[in-house]
Amino acid sequence: MLFNSYEFLLFFPLVAFIYFLLPDRIRYLFLLAVSYFYYMCWKAEYALLMLLSTLITYISGLLLDASFLNKWLPRSRRLFRKFIVFLSFLSNLGILFFFKYYGFFTEIITDLCGRFHITFRAPVLQLILPVGISFYTFQALSYTMDVYRGEIYAEKNFFRYALFVSFFPQLVAGPIERSKNLLKQLSRKVRFDYERMVEGLLYMIWGFFMKLVVADRIAVFVDTIYGNPMKYTGWYLIVATFLFNYQAYCDFAGYSTIAIGAARILGIDLMENFNAPYLSRSIKEFWTRWHISLTSWFRDYLYFPLGGSRKGKLRKYVNIMIILLASGLWHGANMTYVCWGLLYGLYQVLGEVLKPVRDFVVKILHLNRESAGHRLLQIGITYSLVTSCVPLFRAQSLSDAVFIYKSMFLPDNPWVLFNGSLYDCGLDHNNFVLLIICIAIIIFFDCCKYNKISIHKEIAKQDFWLRGLVIGLAVFAILLFGVWGPEIDNTAFIYYQF
Repeated sequence: MLFNSYEFLLFFPLVAFIYFLLPDRIRYLFLLAVSYFYYMCWKAEYALLMLLSTLITYISGLLLDASFLNKWLPRSRRLFRKFIVFLSFLSNLGILFFFKYYGFFTEIITDLCGRFHITFRAPVLQLILPVGISFYTFQALSYTMDVYRGEIYAEKNFFRYALFVSFFPQLVAGPIERSKNLLKQLSRKVRFDYERMVEGLLYMIWGFFMKLVVADRIAVFVDTIYGNPMKYTGWYLIVATFLFNYQAYCDFAGYSTIAIGAARILGIDLMENFNAPYLSRSIKEFWTRWHISLTSWFRDYLYFPLGGSRKGKLRKYVNIMIILLASGLWHGANMTYVCWGLLYGLYQVLGEVLKPVRDFVVKILHLNRESAGHRLLQIGITYSLVTSCVPLFRAQSLSDAVFIYKSMFLPDNPWVLFNGSLYDCGLDHNNFVLLIICIAIIIFFDCCKYNKISIHKEIAKQDFWLRGLVIGLAVFAILLFGVWGPEIDNTAFIYYQF
C-alpha cells in the first residue's frame, strides 16, 4: 500500500479515527495489527522476516538486561554482553545479506574466479527484495546497541517492542528511528489534539505536494532520458541529471514528511530526516542534512566505534571512506552504488585535506566567508559536486554511468536548450514552466527551514478559517497539478527499493 494510493487515503483516516476511540491500554496493540497489515499488503510472507528480526533483537535486549542482575565477574559480564550484540548483528545482517546482497556478491566471486580460471558456481536464487528491509533491520539493531550501552531500558512488553520495529508510517522508507525517541513514546498516553492534527495534516499535504506534483513530474522527464542515454546525449543528460537531484529529494523527503505528519496526528513525533540539504556549503554539511536518520546511524554505530577522528587524521579519513562506502552498499547491491558512496567519501576527504588551502586563500584575498556571495559560491560548488554523483546513483550499470559522464563532459548539442527538443521528452512547455515554479517553491521553503522558520507552525498558528483556506487550496493544487491519470500507475517512492 503506497502513500500515494487511493487505498491509503481511505486507510489512514479510518486508522486514526479508530485509534482515538480505543482505550489507551490497547491502542498500541491496534497500531501493531495495523502496521503488520500495512506491511503484508506487499508480500504477506515477508512479514515473517520482520517478525524474526523483532524476536532476535527483543531477546537480545532481555539477555543484555539480565546480565546486570547476575553476579558475574565484570570481565565475564562484558564478554557475554559483547557476544549477545555480536549474535544480534550477525543474524540480522545475515538475513539482510541473504535477501539483498547474495546475488551481488556471488556474481563478484564468480567473476573473480573466472579471471583465475577457477570454476565456481553458486546456486541461482530468484529472491524478491523485501520492501523496507534495510530500514527496519537498522532500526532493530539500533535498539540492541542502545540497550548494550545503557542508553535505553530493555522493553519487557514484546508487542510494544514489535510496534517500535514495525510502526507503519515510517516502516518501509524511514526515518530510521531510535529507541530513545520512538519506543519511549509508545508507552505514554495520547489524547486527541486538534492542533497536532492540523500540523500533522499540513506536513502530509506538503509531502504529497513534493511527491505528486514535483517528484513524479520530474520522473516523467528523467525516466525518458536515462531510459535511453544512447539516444538522449549531451545536454539532455545534463538537464535530466540536475533535475534528478530534486526528483530524489522531493520523492524521499516527501515520504518522510508524510510519515512525520501521519505519526504526529497519532500523537507520535518522528525525527526530521531532511533539513534543506541543497543549501549546504560543503559535502560534509550535506550529509548532516540529507537522510539524517541514516547518516546519524552510521555515525553513532560505525564511525565512532571505528575511532572517529580520535586516532589521527589518516584514520579519520579511512573511517569517512568506510561509512560512505557502507552507505553506498546500504542503498543497493550494485557497483554503481559502491562507486557512488566512494565518490562522496573522496569528496569529503578532499574537503578536509584542502581546508588549510582554502583558509589560506580566504586570508590572502581578505574574503568574508559569511557574505552572501561567498555563501552562494559554496552552495553552488556543493550542489555541483552532489550533481556529479547522480549518474552513478541513477544509471542502470557502471558502463551506462561511464557513457553518461563522457556524454555530459563534452556536450555537442546546445541547441536542444532553445529549439523545444526538451519538450518532446515527456513534459511539454507548460509542464516545464510549472516544474520550475514548483522547484522555486521548494527552494523558498528550504530557505525558511534553513533559517529556522517553520511554515507549518506559522500556518497552524493562524485562525481556523485561514488554516482551512490554506489546506483547501493546497489540496486543490495537488489534485489539479499532481501527476494523475489511468496511464500512470501509482509511482512507488524511490527509497522503497532500499
